[in-house]
Amino acid sequence: MTLGPIEQIPIVKAAGVRLLAVHQWVYERTDGRIGHRILGVPCLLLRTVGAKTGLTRTNSLTYGRDGSDYLVVASKGGAPKAPGWYHNLRANPSAEIQVGTRKQQVTARFVVPGDDEYERLWDIVNAVNSNRFRAYQKATTRPIPVVVLTPR
Repeated sequence: MTLGPIEQIPIVKAAGVRLLAVHQWVYERTDGRIGHRILGVPCLLLRTVGAKTGLTRTNSLTYGRDGSDYLVVASKGGAPKAPGWYHNLRANPSAEIQVGTRKQQVTARFVVPGDDEYERLWDIVNAVNSNRFRAYQKATTRPIPVVVLTPR
């Protein structure tokens, strides 16, 4: 599924942003008992250390799996700039994820277009997210990386 014309309308986009914020709030407040899936898509909570602030930052992200690794995509909906969590991981690749109620420490590795495993990993996580990431890549000239989160 790709983004349709209705999803491009500013009020619809704003409603989507609010829905995601509410989803993350519920996920965090229930300690993962509610929120692992949103609209059938698996989500994790990624906790990073702010590159500028040093404060813990939490983001709810859809993910795919490649063996024991978790795959997330730094798409930011096709925005020209990468999301803040990506910059935080670039500065400090150690992070924590929460999948449902389970928390674990991970190390991030960045896979960009042109890397040998990029297409395979991209296809895995894109399929989980109903092909939305392809639409996001078409919306920006920025190459969208896949971030591999390996449990420690």
